[in-house]
Amino acid sequence: MLSAPTASYRLQLQPSFTLADAAAAVPYLAALGVSHLHLSPLLEAVPGSTHGYDTVDHTRVSEQLGGERALRELAGTARAHGLRLIADIVPNHMALPVPERLNAPLWQVLRDGPDSPYARWFDIDWEAQDGRVLLPVLGDRLGAVLDQLIVDQDTLRYHDHAFPLRPGTQWLPLPELLERQWYRLAWWRLARTELNYRRFFTVNDLIAVRAEDPEVFQATHGVLLRLREEGVLDGFRVDHPDGLADPRGYLRRLAGAGRGAYVVVEKILTGDEQLPTDWPCAGTTGYDALRRIDGVLTDGPGARRLAELYAAHIGEHAGEAVPEAVTEEALQGRAEMIAPDGELAAEVERLVRLAGRIGAAEPALADHAPLAVRAALQELLTRYPVYRPYPAAAARDVTTPESTEQFVTLLAHGRLGGGAAKDEFRTRFAQTASAVAAKGVEDTAFYRWHPLLSLNEVGGDPAHPGVDPADFHRWCAHIQQDWPLTMTALSTHDTKRSADARARLAVLAELPERWLAECSVWSRLAGGLPDRNAEWLLWQTLVAAWPIDAERLVSVLLKSVREAKLATSWTSPDPGYEAALADYARAVLAHPELTARITDFVDFLAPYARSNSLSAALLHLTVPGVPDLYQGSERMLYTLVDPDNRAPVAFATAEGSLSELDHEKRHLTTTALHLPRPLGPYRPLETGPHLVAFQRGEDVTVAVTRLPYALARSEQPAVLELAGDWVDLLTGREHEGIVDTVTLLIREPS
Repeated sequence: MLSAPTASYRLQLQPSFTLADAAAAVPYLAALGVSHLHLSPLLEAVPGSTHGYDTVDHTRVSEQLGGERALRELAGTARAHGLRLIADIVPNHMALPVPERLNAPLWQVLRDGPDSPYARWFDIDWEAQDGRVLLPVLGDRLGAVLDQLIVDQDTLRYHDHAFPLRPGTQWLPLPELLERQWYRLAWWRLARTELNYRRFFTVNDLIAVRAEDPEVFQATHGVLLRLREEGVLDGFRVDHPDGLADPRGYLRRLAGAGRGAYVVVEKILTGDEQLPTDWPCAGTTGYDALRRIDGVLTDGPGARRLAELYAAHIGEHAGEAVPEAVTEEALQGRAEMIAPDGELAAEVERLVRLAGRIGAAEPALADHAPLAVRAALQELLTRYPVYRPYPAAAARDVTTPESTEQFVTLLAHGRLGGGAAKDEFRTRFAQTASAVAAKGVEDTAFYRWHPLLSLNEVGGDPAHPGVDPADFHRWCAHIQQDWPLTMTALSTHDTKRSADARARLAVLAELPERWLAECSVWSRLAGGLPDRNAEWLLWQTLVAAWPIDAERLVSVLLKSVREAKLATSWTSPDPGYEAALADYARAVLAHPELTARITDFVDFLAPYARSNSLSAALLHLTVPGVPDLYQGSERMLYTLVDPDNRAPVAFATAEGSLSELDHEKRHLTTTALHLPRPLGPYRPLETGPHLVAFQRGEDVTVAVTRLPYALARSEQPAVLELAGDWVDLLTGREHEGIVDTVTLLIREPS
């Protein structure tokens, strides 16, 4: 590895924040103390894309961002200030854009079908849909929109959509012309059950790419690898490796082609799951660190008590223990995704078809009815304990499975031998499992059951709130030993709430009864909302992001209840319900007595939230690993789920407009980042219940407060006993043994 980062800073590039804007921010970011800029996807995306994960052209750096020339200028400016660049790679999918011509390889596949040289690029099941690609883009059933389809020379148009015509078919009558294409235009609602191309989760306009094919890998990675070879890029963040056919094989190929590039993977680890040790990468993008840092600063027993009060308040899961309640919601969310009419039903059907082909080719595996195979798949996917399996090479355990359930399980884990169809089943099952986990748990269950919103985060484990300090230290020791260059993160472009928003919410776990009483007063003043769960969501969202305007508030509330898919959803919205919720939220913000009450409560939380924010920040910057800062998070940042958290950051903000807390957090960040790096070996220190403390090497000691509300009510101060003379770098004071917030100590020279 040529240049491993000591700290990175994530920038969300978009048309309103280009590579030139990033270059202008370099002096500020260099002074902050990071070593690398971490750039969101660089290749050409759908026009106007604010995130870049919808690639349309792998052959060029996005012209919307300034193109390759601007990237090289950024690299030069960064290098002059001692910084290097990390880029986000999107290997799993491309955009299915509007107009479709923007994706040239896909355009050729739609025109020429499976014989196109680009057909190998895309994960399409040509054995379904009579050998055509289902395109669920129509606003109604085909018969209702026939008059909206227009043939224009070699193109078929539907509103802003444009599709290529199979050569020689443009003169046919419309019904026959439609039948002769390599694609089938269909009502958008058919996607969940009929789709025959793999996609990113349930996003129809992100079509999966077969990065496992060497030619496809080279074509889709060529520009970025050339920029790595030329020294423009130093490393890569790999987006969604769980979607890849063979993450291990992909990383090996990337390691060989990247010539020692720093590589981290956006791998979500569930529970105690470990990153496979044979993956050639530096580690994850840091959600495992987020869970531990947040967890050690959260009152676990208090969070469980809060969950009991919440369950009684909303009338669901009353009397159930927290793990059982969370598990029940997670299983329900997963099951709904893969039900016969679920959002991932088409992916299950593809596995059923594969199982049928396997049985037809091998008599010993025959006679498993599609209905039984589907039921076995639904059960296995619903209860799968992690995101996806990573089975080793195919093997054979038994000659003849005794049941359909055993047949499906052994196939999924590669235990019935090899062969093209069996290998494909194993791969497709793994890819589907990751989609079921992400959509069923994080994007469904986490929006339904939320006694404490700060727990329901990417990679979070709300079934087991809080992390014991001893467990936290054990995890840090594991990272130091096994993954010392892994990324650590607190806020990202995918976190549902930024670190400081979660730090405020974490205080609620220390005062559950008081919070419930406050909610009751707010509800009475606002007139009450019939959907108590949505009202609870509203109150905690207000606490997390206060002060907040109506547009931001309504946007996040509507996204949340649509993701919950209970009273409304993206595909079956209830306009009346959504309007009532939006009106209620706006009325809350227009109620002077209520807003004053909310302000008073947030002010009451402020000293404890400040402690949590600064404690989390210092842990993030000093535990083992490479801290990855999200744009703007060196100051106080109270953002919510995307797109709220992806707005451009104003780096030129006048110093006078920053709050005292902004200055305090930035000072802490800069001070910690300027410690001599890499930091020394990690050694935990024994403390009382309100401190987390450790040393990095012989000369640096870190101590942070945990559970500050309880500490303030305690008669005993938090004390850290150290031998020798130490100075707090954050305040310049000599260490006196009492820690009331965050402390970064350095040993005085003897």
